[in-house]
Amino acid sequence: MEKILVVDDQVDVLEYLSDLLGQSGYKVTACGNAASALCVIEKEGQEIGLAIVDLDLGCGSDDGLKLLSEIKARQSDLPVIILTAQGGTRAAVQAMKLGAVDFLEKDTYLLTNLTARMKKATEFLKIIRENRRLLEETETLRHQAEYYKGLVGLKRRIVGKSAALHKCLREAEAVAPAPRPVLIRGERGTGKELVAAYIHEKSPRAKGPFIAVNCAAFSGNLLESEMFGHEKGAFTGAAGRKPGRFELADGGTLFLDEIGNMSTDFQDMILRVIEYQRFERVQGTETLEVDMRVIAATNADVEGMMERGEFRRDLYDRLAFKEVFVPPLRERAEDVGALVEYFLEEIRLEVPSVGRKAFTGAALERLAGFSWPGNVRQLRNTVERLALETGGPTIEADGLGLDESAGAIVGKTFEERVANFEKSLIEHALASGGGNQHSAAAILGITYDQFRHYYRKFSVKNAK
Repeated sequence: MEKILVVDDQVDVLEYLSDLLGQSGYKVTACGNAASALCVIEKEGQEIGLAIVDLDLGCGSDDGLKLLSEIKARQSDLPVIILTAQGGTRAAVQAMKLGAVDFLEKDTYLLTNLTARMKKATEFLKIIRENRRLLEETETLRHQAEYYKGLVGLKRRIVGKSAALHKCLREAEAVAPAPRPVLIRGERGTGKELVAAYIHEKSPRAKGPFIAVNCAAFSGNLLESEMFGHEKGAFTGAAGRKPGRFELADGGTLFLDEIGNMSTDFQDMILRVIEYQRFERVQGTETLEVDMRVIAATNADVEGMMERGEFRRDLYDRLAFKEVFVPPLRERAEDVGALVEYFLEEIRLEVPSVGRKAFTGAALERLAGFSWPGNVRQLRNTVERLALETGGPTIEADGLGLDESAGAIVGKTFEERVANFEKSLIEHALASGGGNQHSAAAILGITYDQFRHYYRKFSVKNAK
């Protein structure tokens, strides 16, 4: 057990208790007045497991009560047993109200009673300490939860103030309150999942789950099991029941990424769930009902796929209650600087040994002038790689390792550089697609209507 603090102004009582407790195997710190007792509390703190305090210190019971209050103010969970003269029950009751765990009269049975009460105080102390440990553990978990919540928020944060990004977010926020599907369009790496999460967080379902599934990562029966869940024994390896993504998204939002990779048969299954919000697990007989919102995303030429019979038009009509287009990074080059700072901070938090890094002005200018065919994802990978590879705190322009021939943008002004690059993309896609606009749009990962917009904008010839 921890030390026992004994406080009594009567020397003989103090020596008597110290000897008896010492013989019983306890470590005792003896004090003859309140001032010295408080000094011990301040100095030894958590080493003390129990205090035995005389109520009648010095001039009367008030001194003992004052000391009790002072002890509780400094160490609220320290058990205190009050000693009183015979007949001091009323004052002892007052001491109990101030936080004492017990009181004893100084009589011939003091030692016997004290031993029993000390056992009670020890058990009381264990409970106090366990509660404190649990509180500390809870507080630690709370801090960890806040930390990881911050990381999740960091991952979902959309960075930039460009007009193109602002238009995208304005459209996303406008459709967020409506309990209808949304189709997010955009090239690879533009941040379509971030926009989906943004819509979810701005919607009445924000407190519900946000469940994301990449349809390109699964195929056939595996995708069916992933989406609908399965019962035990549904297939080899199905050792137990597993809830699917539809079930997990109940009360929240289901994000379907890369919907262009689903087979037409599976598209039919998805359509029925979206329309009726009912389904059965694989090999299940129970019909489950859910309340969820579906947000889908694709970089495919859905219009071309519908013409070729590769994508169900009724599913497209259902998903495209509202289409939100996420701009490529080349159309929001003014956001590159803010994104670079954000990714540097992100990698520093994840890998503290990286330390603080900064790109030179020339390096930032070159990054902003690059086309980023892989968009924001490519920029993030580049920034993280450079932060990890660069030994010093500064990242220079000549060490970026960019393929300038594939991504440089020419032109005097920002608008000219963007326009020239866009025109070169259209021309190159047309050449690769044999002059066919649908093929060119598919090569670029944009819709036919988007391609026609750029085609007319730049007056590109030799297109069929």
